[in-house]
Amino acid sequence: MSTVIRVENLGKKYLIGHQAVRGYATFRDAISGMARRYVRAVGRVFTGERAKGSDIEEFWALQDVSFTVEQGERVGIIGRNGAGKSTLLKILSRITEPTTGRIRLRGRVSSLLEVGTGFHAELTGRENIFLNGAILGMSKAEIKRKFDEIVVFSEIEKFLDTPVKRYSSGMYVRLAFAVAAHLEPEILIVDEVLAVGDAQFQKKCIGKMDEIGRQGRTVLFVSHNLAMVSSLTTKAILLAGGRIVEDGPTEQVIDRYAQLLSSDINVPLADRTDRAGNGDLRIAGFAIEDAKGCRSSAAVSGQDARFVIRFTRRADCNMDNIIFRVSVESLTGEKLLLFASDLTGDSFSGLPLQGNAVCTVPRLPLIPGTYRITVSARRNREVLDSISPAAEIQVLDGDFFGTGRRKKPKFGPFLAAHSWAVESVQGLMVTTPARGLTDTDGAVHGSRKSIDL
Repeated sequence: MSTVIRVENLGKKYLIGHQAVRGYATFRDAISGMARRYVRAVGRVFTGERAKGSDIEEFWALQDVSFTVEQGERVGIIGRNGAGKSTLLKILSRITEPTTGRIRLRGRVSSLLEVGTGFHAELTGRENIFLNGAILGMSKAEIKRKFDEIVVFSEIEKFLDTPVKRYSSGMYVRLAFAVAAHLEPEILIVDEVLAVGDAQFQKKCIGKMDEIGRQGRTVLFVSHNLAMVSSLTTKAILLAGGRIVEDGPTEQVIDRYAQLLSSDINVPLADRTDRAGNGDLRIAGFAIEDAKGCRSSAAVSGQDARFVIRFTRRADCNMDNIIFRVSVESLTGEKLLLFASDLTGDSFSGLPLQGNAVCTVPRLPLIPGTYRITVSARRNREVLDSISPAAEIQVLDGDFFGTGRRKKPKFGPFLAAHSWAVESVQGLMVTTPARGLTDTDGAVHGSRKSIDL
């Protein structure tokens, strides 16, 4: 095998400006302010004076990243939010330039980093297929040869001549992945964007990426779903804080990632920096309580549980239509349960400066085991705060069915209340052999009993 990707001492730096906060301004104020800032900026060039009311901070999204990928390898890139995964893929896709280091790529690169990547909103799906192929350097004849396959895979035949600006996010993803995967790239780069699609389409995409790898082409895949990474890739790279902390066989790297996540969980939520959101509301704690409201170190299968999110909020922010969510995941990242206030029709307004959001779960339907919890708060679609994972919970064995019988883990992680009955259908009689009755002489007489169906 030959090396198709070589990354050496890669670094990416951003300059973050923190401007002094001001009140609302008119359009005239904005224009005059721009003129004043321009004059002052020119003056600072000659005087070396630093801007007042602002602070420039250097932020390294990646530092000293080095690795190689061989032809035909399927490589997973994993890490927490903000670890540098998306920045790395953007550099490999030539969307942004590195600050330090260099990369060497052999072959044509096709990437799918976010919904609508590489699409022109005013063009139709048909026109965008040809546009993307041309960007990849393919001839019109090559694109035509693959055109029917792309359309069938994307499942958007009826909307092929509709401008893509009218597509839903799911339609965007289906067409974008179909184009990226079928136009024969030597290197296919896919970010978490596949999470937008439905489960059936995700399965198709995974099958296609597996096929691409078996054809000797290279796949780089970013996902928080570690089970998906484990099934699809043979090698993985773990990023943390913009640096590589593990590079090797997938299972080895996933084990290291699990260790990092477990260490994060020991940090109080108020001090966690690996969070997403604008900060208008901050999640400061998470706890489990029993049905009586008593704090507990574990939950019990079949018993009522209360998930308590402690929060604080800014005093000067709009707190209307606030939604809280608790997601339960396996240790390998598979999403199992979602408890969301928007699903139950509960949104909250006028929140206190400090408070608790409480989610009550009747008869917790999980078998015994260890699970990870993600908590988040939103204002409509805007993320205020999100921490993943925020906690680990232990679920203890309980008599869910009230029979003393236990479900075995091999049949899945969930428990569900159910009952059975045998109903009679008039006019039909079926006889089934009862157990044989043995006489003292050893003869067996087949007794029968009738059952109405």
